[in-house]
Amino acid sequence: MATERTPKLKRASFPEEVGVSSEAIKSIIEEFIVNKAEVHSLMILRHGKIAYESWAYPFTPEMPHIMYSVSKSFTSMAIGFAIEEGLLSLDTKVVDIFPEYDNKDDENLQKLTVFHLLTMTAGKIVSPMADKTKNQWVRDFFTSPWGFAPDEGWEYISENQYILSAIIKEVTGETLREYLAPRLFRPLGIRENPYWETDGNGIEAGGWGLFITTEELANFTQCCLNGGKFRNKRVIPKKWVEYATSSLVQNTGAFGSTCGDVVSGYGACFWKNGEDRGYRADGMFSQFGMVFEEFDACLILTACEIDEQIPRNCIWKHFDKLFVEESTEPSLEELPSLPKLADLPESKIHSKYEEILKDKKIVLKPNVALEVMKFPLSMLPMFTTFMSADKAGYYNNFCLDFDGDNCIMSWDEKDEHNTITCAMDGTVAYSPMRLGGVDFTASASACWINETNLFVWVRPLGAIGQRRLRFEFNEDGTANLYTSTSPDLDKVAVNLSSTVTKDLKADLTKSIVSNAFTNVAPHILEPKHKCRLEDR
Repeated sequence: MATERTPKLKRASFPEEVGVSSEAIKSIIEEFIVNKAEVHSLMILRHGKIAYESWAYPFTPEMPHIMYSVSKSFTSMAIGFAIEEGLLSLDTKVVDIFPEYDNKDDENLQKLTVFHLLTMTAGKIVSPMADKTKNQWVRDFFTSPWGFAPDEGWEYISENQYILSAIIKEVTGETLREYLAPRLFRPLGIRENPYWETDGNGIEAGGWGLFITTEELANFTQCCLNGGKFRNKRVIPKKWVEYATSSLVQNTGAFGSTCGDVVSGYGACFWKNGEDRGYRADGMFSQFGMVFEEFDACLILTACEIDEQIPRNCIWKHFDKLFVEESTEPSLEELPSLPKLADLPESKIHSKYEEILKDKKIVLKPNVALEVMKFPLSMLPMFTTFMSADKAGYYNNFCLDFDGDNCIMSWDEKDEHNTITCAMDGTVAYSPMRLGGVDFTASASACWINETNLFVWVRPLGAIGQRRLRFEFNEDGTANLYTSTSPDLDKVAVNLSSTVTKDLKADLTKSIVSNAFTNVAPHILEPKHKCRLEDR
């Protein structure tokens, strides 16, 4: 998912030139490392210039990155444009846009407005386990239960923004991307048609699924800081930026948290930071576009840390020292960089199986449990396909070929076939890869850890996480495949369990479900696969 880089922001010669401390940046990065927060990119802006930027190898500046719920902030802007153009209002009733779902006897439905969707006060509780492959996303929203009446509670439901995306299509006749292209993407130097996950009808997910580069998010964030202007040109209506980024509703108790960054107020798809430290666009696994109006500054982060408070705390710990007086000299001779993320093989072992595998393919035996649960294993880590309309999965028929310092690996997933290069010389190799209808760049490496065990690491750049494979070959012509992900599925399961169980009333039920997620599910979802070697 690479794209040509089109910088629109000026660069400072060094951080102190615009009043950013190199030493504080160094301390923040060291904090990331100490806390084992996997950060993919970091960019700091002040006074309209990029003061600092770094990407963790193998990530690069031109590669789009999944934004998860940062997507909501872009959807919010589409609603702002539509309101400015008189196509709808905050008080527009949702059933007026979708009359086919009108129910006069449902008082809550009659109250539901665009405002409620924007601010997570809608009250509809769409199950996080809803099957997105069925292509009935609008119906799923309207048939889901009410958790509370509109405006009488707060619940973070990403399908609220999907309905906003569908509303844009209904009132403009254009998809969200088509509508935003001349109004937002083009003026901000964002690719006119960035990838955005859609339902089966081509309607963007709205609440998730946008892929853009770090700098494209920086352009958007800087525009918000400037009240909707970018490079002195009006892009977003000023009153909408001010409205959307203000604290419109109270979200006390969000996610069962008391943390200031979580419960300090919510706008129209923007979060308020704790301790009056501005606001942010925020996406799962720690994708942030932070705005600090007091300092005329922004901070952009892309990452793979499911506990978002970890990287935020790393930033806050050194925040008071981050912005300083401008200087003509840097405080450090050399700027720090984000550490490399790649698992690079250290072994130079070769195996007899390199010759044996030339004419063989590795066939996995069916796993009935995974098929029944509709969680087929993919080269994408499972949590990246969770909300997808076209889940990747059912990988099989692995072929491994060896050419000097490279392992060429191919496999099937449903109707998709991929071949990638895995470097075996202490580097990573980049290859195009298409999974679940999405084009990725894969960075991959491999090595023999002994005569019979081959490790392969595959990171779909732009997505979150890394797939790890260990092929174990047996003398009887069979093989075993052991899989894992980074971040560990155990850690993801703990987070998901809190999401799934938060609305359960009975303590015993909550305990049983939580235990199933945290102690049982990871072992079921990442089992040992028995394989056989067949002729190609």
